[in-house]
Amino acid sequence: MKQRFLKKPIGFLAIVFWATATQAQSPTDSVAIQNIINEEVVAWNNGDAQTYAKHFATDGTFTNILGTFFVGQNEFQARHDQIFKGIFNKTVMKQETVSFKFANPDAVIVETLTWVSGFSNQGPPRGAYLDEKGRLRTRLLQVMIRQGNAWKIVAYHNVDVKQGIPVPEPR
Repeated sequence: MKQRFLKKPIGFLAIVFWATATQAQSPTDSVAIQNIINEEVVAWNNGDAQTYAKHFATDGTFTNILGTFFVGQNEFQARHDQIFKGIFNKTVMKQETVSFKFANPDAVIVETLTWVSGFSNQGPPRGAYLDEKGRLRTRLLQVMIRQGNAWKIVAYHNVDVKQGIPVPEPR
């Protein structure tokens, strides 16, 4: 009888240990990273390239939806300043986390779905598809590493979702 009662706590502890081992980071780290994602949305919706680039590493890499490759925070900020004043002026972005994985306690891979709406008559970037609601949909993969006490984006890879590819609606 005693053995039966011991199995449940041991099973529970095994599950807790497994969950802890697969997520070696602290809840504070997870919150800090989600805050970066949230800040990106606010900065985008305000057309604020400086804030949008705030967490980008000085030597980070950036590939945009056209496949253009940039290196460094200055390039990242300059490119976003350009698009916020041009084709993405006054657009609205929604962003939801799809995947959030710590590679180790100091490195995380975050994939989000984004929906950008509110394009002017100029329309979206050349070759990009707008869905039936007039939104550009993308999958954004960001790799962040801890530098000192801050999380920095070292890789930012954005691809547009092509016509016919199913994507869930934002919550």
